[in-house]
Amino acid sequence: MCRAFGFSVDDAEPLRGGHAWRCGEVVLEGAHERSYAVWLASTMTALDEAVDPAELRVARPVRSSDGRWVVGGWRARRHLSGAPDERGEQSVLTAVRLHQAMATLRRPEPPSVPDAVFATAERLAWGERYQALDESRGGRLFEILALACRPTALPPGLVHGALFGALLFDDAGPPGLVDFVPCWRPVEWGVALTAVDALVAGADSELLRRWAHLPEWPQLLLRAVLCRLAEHALDPYSPASRLDDLRRAAKEVTQLL
Repeated sequence: MCRAFGFSVDDAEPLRGGHAWRCGEVVLEGAHERSYAVWLASTMTALDEAVDPAELRVARPVRSSDGRWVVGGWRARRHLSGAPDERGEQSVLTAVRLHQAMATLRRPEPPSVPDAVFATAERLAWGERYQALDESRGGRLFEILALACRPTALPPGLVHGALFGALLFDDAGPPGLVDFVPCWRPVEWGVALTAVDALVAGADSELLRRWAHLPEWPQLLLRAVLCRLAEHALDPYSPASRLDDLRRAAKEVTQLL
């Protein structure tokens, strides 16, 4: 497959436990949903042109030798240096900058996300779907918090649903973006999701208050917590210890309501 993108298989080395391969300065990743992979390539290319490279590095997609984005169930992107790191403040600032840049893009509503758990969880968080969740995995807390939801008047836009886990940090440069989980929600919700993820990972609760100037911030944080609670309840592989972190995050968010 490396040859389809102009590289020798002799240069390939496995990454992420074999789910991705690096061939020199290019990374090959599985593309199980072709329509999503094509959309992702187009969007990441547009983002690479829209963002300030001094603020965010984007893993620009690479076409195959014959111009295709997807070949035999694989896609390619530029390799970025760095590693995941739980930098809450920098991640939230990056979320703000990213979503500001995305607001300038005239992109259609994204296709269905391959991650069915996230797709279901975000609909539950926004009251568009109703489903009983396991009480022992956060379902009861979800029900209680959902009572505090109020309508928001913010317009929808393209939102990154998992930015906190898609950033690479390299002390020699700005954060790097290697993936995109799209949804069609108020763009500030992408910032709220990043803030809640940072809080779950151990960030100080003051992080939430530093961004309180964003419109309808408490309600967006509440729906972000609901989304992550639903994901945890729906994902059998999510560790039980994560529920304690989600409870702590929910407590901090409710203090802002």
